[in-house]
Amino acid sequence: MSTVSTSPLLPVYPPVPVTFVEGEGAELVDDGGKRYLDFSGGIAVVGLGHRHPAPLAAAHAQLDRLWHASNLFGTEPAPALAQRLSERFGGAQVFLCNSGTEAVEAALKYARLATGKTGVVSLEGSFHGRTTGALSATGQPAKREPFEPLLAGVRFVAPNDVAALEAAVGPETGLLLLEPILGEGGVRPLDASFVQVAAELAADHAALLCLDEIQTGVGRTGTFFAWEQLDARPDLVTLAKSLGNGLPIGALLVSDEHAGAFAPGHHGSTFGGNPVACAAACAVVDTIDDELLANVREQGARLRAGLATLPGLSDVRGAGLLVGADTERPASELTAAALERGLVALTAGEHVLRLAPPLVVTGEQVDRALTIIGEALA
Repeated sequence: MSTVSTSPLLPVYPPVPVTFVEGEGAELVDDGGKRYLDFSGGIAVVGLGHRHPAPLAAAHAQLDRLWHASNLFGTEPAPALAQRLSERFGGAQVFLCNSGTEAVEAALKYARLATGKTGVVSLEGSFHGRTTGALSATGQPAKREPFEPLLAGVRFVAPNDVAALEAAVGPETGLLLLEPILGEGGVRPLDASFVQVAAELAADHAALLCLDEIQTGVGRTGTFFAWEQLDARPDLVTLAKSLGNGLPIGALLVSDEHAGAFAPGHHGSTFGGNPVACAAACAVVDTIDDELLANVREQGARLRAGLATLPGLSDVRGAGLLVGADTERPASELTAAALERGLVALTAGEHVLRLAPPLVVTGEQVDRALTIIGEALA
C-alpha cells in the first residue's frame, strides 16, 4: 500500500535531520546558520573539501565555454582527464560516465566481452551500486532480495577467506570484483595477500580482476589508488565519488594489457565525459599531490589513534581518511548525538562508525571531531 508524503520526492531515503545550505573546506552550514564539522565528506565524495578553489575555478571556466556536446563529438576536458587517469594507473583506457554504479555496470559488460564468460565472484558485505547489474554483485542480501531475480552467475565469498575464494573461482568466472576496503560493509580492509591471490586466480582462469575504488580511490587511503598499497595491479578499476569533488562523474579504467574488448556501439553514456564535470575532475587529479597524500596519511593515523582511546569503540581500522570502528551502542545513535554537537559522521552497519572527512582536514579539526565523538559516547 502506498503512503501519502508531503514531499514530491520519492521516499527512497529516510527523513533528513538537517538541511545544509553552504560549505567551506571541512565545514558545513545548515539553514539555521549552525556550523558543523563534515567527517562524512558527502559519503567520501567531497575529497578536497567544499568549494575547493581548484575544481571550483575549473568548473566555472568550463561553464562559461561549453556545457555539453555529446560523445558524437570531441570536447577538450574528457580526453585530458582520461590521460591523467591513465598516467596515474600506469597505462589504461578510460570510459567516462556519471556515477560509481555506472562504472561497475561498464566493468561487468566489459568483462563479459573480454572473457566470453558471465561468472562473477564478489564479496559478502560488499556494495557496488543499485542498478541491476551492480546490485547483483552487491553482497548484501537485504538490498538484493526485493528485486530478485537479478543477474545469474554471481558467487559471494567472505572477505580475506583465501580458501573460499579459490573454491569460488572456476572456468566460468569472467570477473573478480573486490573493494580494497569494504565501505558500507563495515570499513573492512582486504589483506594484501588475499588481493594478490585474487590477481593470480584471475590470470590463471583467463578472468579479469576489477578493484572497485569508488570509495577508496583518488587519494582517500593515502595513495592515489588503494591498490598501490597491496602489491597487486588490477586489470580494471572503477572510480567515482571524489573524482569530481561533488560533481557527478564516474570512470572505468581498463589496463592497456586488457584493452580492446569494447568497440563503437558496445556501450555509452549520454552525459558521460560531461565537459564541466571532467574539467573539475582534471583539477582534482592535479591537486592530489605528494603533500596532500602525506596529510591524508598523517591525519588518518591521528584520527585512528584518537578513536582507539575512546571507551565504547573497538577495532579501529581503515587506511588514510577512510576509518571505521565498532560501536557498543547502535552506530546510528552515536552519529545522531554527534550531529547534535556539530559533527557529521556516517555508519557502516548497525554497529560501525564510519568517518571519511575531506583530505584537506587539519589536525585541529581531527582533534575537534574526536572531542565531539567522545562527548557523544558519554
